[in-house]
Amino acid sequence: MRVNVLEPTLSGRRFEELPDRRPQRSVAHLVVWTTFAVVALLLMDVLDLTVYGVVIPLAGVLLALVMARIGPPNTSITWTHLVVDRADLIAIGTLYVVTVALFRLAFGVFGTDRVAGLFLSFAAALLVGVVGSVVYTTWIRRRSLASIGIGPQNLRSTLRLGLLLAAVQFSITLWGYDLPEPVDCVPLLVMAFTVGLFEAIFFRGFILGRLEASFGLAPAVLGAAALYALYHVGYGMEAREMVFLFGLGVVYAIAYRLTENVLVLWPLLIPMGSFYAQLESGDLVGELPWASIAGFGDVLVVMALVVWFAHRSERRLADRLPGRGEAEAARARYRNRDGD
Repeated sequence: MRVNVLEPTLSGRRFEELPDRRPQRSVAHLVVWTTFAVVALLLMDVLDLTVYGVVIPLAGVLLALVMARIGPPNTSITWTHLVVDRADLIAIGTLYVVTVALFRLAFGVFGTDRVAGLFLSFAAALLVGVVGSVVYTTWIRRRSLASIGIGPQNLRSTLRLGLLLAAVQFSITLWGYDLPEPVDCVPLLVMAFTVGLFEAIFFRGFILGRLEASFGLAPAVLGAAALYALYHVGYGMEAREMVFLFGLGVVYAIAYRLTENVLVLWPLLIPMGSFYAQLESGDLVGELPWASIAGFGDVLVVMALVVWFAHRSERRLADRLPGRGEAEAARARYRNRDGD
């Protein structure tokens, strides 16, 4: 069964059909990949960083091959294809280069010695990633916010999986952790919360989704994970750490693809991991002033406003369309396709 969702394209004069992929996902598919994500998170506490970054992607590829052979055909998944959308790839490349450059400016040029420059460059990078993704998706390509994982789609399954993965990660990271004084760690927590939203929307909702549309799911998961790992060069991370983040990026991509909603990763899973990593490195512990909380709050407000305006624009466009009732009914079925 497929539900056709009307989604405006670049011209604004025709509509592409967005398939409802949920009915074709078997219980076995969901259980297997959820188990994979849980085990992969637990292995963070066991494997060396470099080993983790190699083993997890290889295990994911092998599992995908096994599932494709022993299970019934899953029409909701196209593992590989080549239908390149050049505009999408240009948008990905442009936004990615700008964000990485701004992160590098923040941490490589300004650093903690010049906090104002650090914060402004950092905030600009976060806004370019989120605002750029939303503007390109909704106003330039006339796609829905749901296509980048923003919305109520699959809400119950998203919350269940998000809570499960967050509980697993908490058990191996922050459970029993001796936290610094609030003045030293609370700004880091707010920063992790903000960065987590950026990463969930930019790398999973936007980059993963657009790469999948052009190349298929398998190249998209690996490609989005690689871009996620490499963007940390802006933080000045070592190659060994980025190899680990490649493996972690695969896990995050799989978790997102199971629900196609960024809430599976944010506000719990990614911010928790980022917060723990900052505490372990100690680089910014005690370095961020309390005033930075207000700054990160401003960044979150701007992100929320852009999403809100995009939502309003999407609704206004839908109201002007012929066959509005049928389109709204289709959208409702798409957003609630797992019975939410």
